[in-house]
Amino acid sequence: MTKLIAVFLVAAGALLAGPAQAAGGAGIEMERFPEAKRTDLAALQSGARIFVNHCLNCHGANLMRWNRLRDIGLEDDKVETFLIFGEQRVGDTMRIAMAPKDGKAWFGKNPPDLSVIVRARTSFDFAGTDYLYTLLRGYYRDQTSLHGWNNVAFPNIGMPHVMWQAQGPRETTIVRVAAVADGYRRTTSVYDADGFVTTTTETVIGPAKEGVSFSFRPADESQARRFDEDMANLVAYLAFMTDPTAVDRTRIGVWVLLFLALFTTAAWWLNGKYWRDVR
Repeated sequence: MTKLIAVFLVAAGALLAGPAQAAGGAGIEMERFPEAKRTDLAALQSGARIFVNHCLNCHGANLMRWNRLRDIGLEDDKVETFLIFGEQRVGDTMRIAMAPKDGKAWFGKNPPDLSVIVRARTSFDFAGTDYLYTLLRGYYRDQTSLHGWNNVAFPNIGMPHVMWQAQGPRETTIVRVAAVADGYRRTTSVYDADGFVTTTTETVIGPAKEGVSFSFRPADESQARRFDEDMANLVAYLAFMTDPTAVDRTRIGVWVLLFLALFTTAAWWLNGKYWRDVR
């Protein structure tokens, strides 16, 4: 019972925090997460490694136990040898050493737990996987921000880009179209690789679609593609962590529906045979 209450409180807290963050990206179209990654064991294992090495330093996953990694093909001895650092055991939850009060003092607020982050970031407008896939790949240099980074999915984000070296430098273009008295105003902001921005504004006469669009021009295309692949793997793992039984539940559900269809057909046929002579 205590565990169920804890799950509810964490999920509720994440959901309450989610709309405010997701709303930061209002007006942009989230990029599609490659759904095939959800059932790709190699991708899930890669995502687990990235999560442990880059996310678990500040973000915990207090509702996820290390031994659930068996479900993605990782044996306990490998988890204990290659993924667990410190005194934790495979039966423990994925905790971090940082105290909540320290996180609030260092970052302004305690970094959220990522146990159910995909579900928490799901809204009527987009899936949580699409939002996180866009967020993790949407960082750009911005000299006007406090820590030198910004994000297309979450403007003025408090978390800096901790994996910027893996992604590599790139130029970012953000176009905002808004209605004004005499038509529409298009504002184009181009951020160079160092975060210095050049902004131009023009009035558009005639119909135009309001909103925000963005594009990136990486210095190294192959490096950017590798980073995109890593972020897709990370999001796949976060989706698994949010609902570890989703794949098995879907697989079992398909067989249950097939059985019910076969049973219904057989029952219909037997019913006809039984009542044929009675009639």
